[in-house]
Amino acid sequence: MSSTLIQMALIMACGAGWRFLSPAGLSADQTRTVLTSVVYYLFLPAMVLEVLWSADIGLKSFEFSVLGASAVLSGLVATWAVTTLFKFHDRQKGALILAASFPNVTYLGLPVLEQTFGAWARSVAIQLDYFACGPLLFTIGITIARYYGRDDGGSKFILSFLATPPFCAAITAVILNINDIEAPAWLLGVLLKLSGAVVPIMLFSLGLALKWESVRLRNTPYILPVIVIRLLLIPLLLIYLSQYLTMEAPSKAAAILDLSMPSMVLGIVFCDRYQLDSSLYAMAVTVTTLLSLLTLPFWYGML
Repeated sequence: MSSTLIQMALIMACGAGWRFLSPAGLSADQTRTVLTSVVYYLFLPAMVLEVLWSADIGLKSFEFSVLGASAVLSGLVATWAVTTLFKFHDRQKGALILAASFPNVTYLGLPVLEQTFGAWARSVAIQLDYFACGPLLFTIGITIARYYGRDDGGSKFILSFLATPPFCAAITAVILNINDIEAPAWLLGVLLKLSGAVVPIMLFSLGLALKWESVRLRNTPYILPVIVIRLLLIPLLLIYLSQYLTMEAPSKAAAILDLSMPSMVLGIVFCDRYQLDSSLYAMAVTVTTLLSLLTLPFWYGML
């Protein structure tokens, strides 16, 4: 586990270094936009289609959804309680609720699971994202962002999620899977080659997204609840809940580890869109990502 994280940290460090050096005059934000767009519209849908087409979809998928929803909703309630108790401003409260509730199950979780457990674990990360965390993000998450931020009434995020390429690929794969339609060898070969690009680009893009300038000592009291809830309390809760699930131990371990990831990068988009505290959210992503290099091996050992 430690060796895996070191390798991934080095790839992320390449992205972080790009932010400082800007080779060929390309800024980190420009580069990240291009890379993540290619992943989002091509490479990731190919991986989702390839993985879910042959995945074991059934009761286990339902249990993944239960675990994922439990992680998100418990984080939401706990963060709301803390931020309300200490009377955080609305812009801060909205950003912190998103940061503590939604883990980076794909951009960091998928590479970690694949390298730690094997290729079969990619299915765990994808199902947790598109059958649990994703739908909750684009419904409850959007509602929270609108409530604590500002909305001009023009957002279509909730409906647009149903038309996103990865989600469409997931639905297509599930339909093909449950109807026992086998993938042609030539198509499977193409999907496998496209899938191979996902992990390194995701990790490099995550490094590009880390904003060191957002880390401010004065914001530490605001970030502490996110650290405790996202990296410590939620994994403990999931370990307890997993006792009541029927799936085998490796699947439980992979799912819990994926839901123990640091704050998702995508949340910065919602903070910008709804005028939440984007700087505070960026600091939460940066700090929890760095600390996860310590917490993930700990939880892996526990599991």
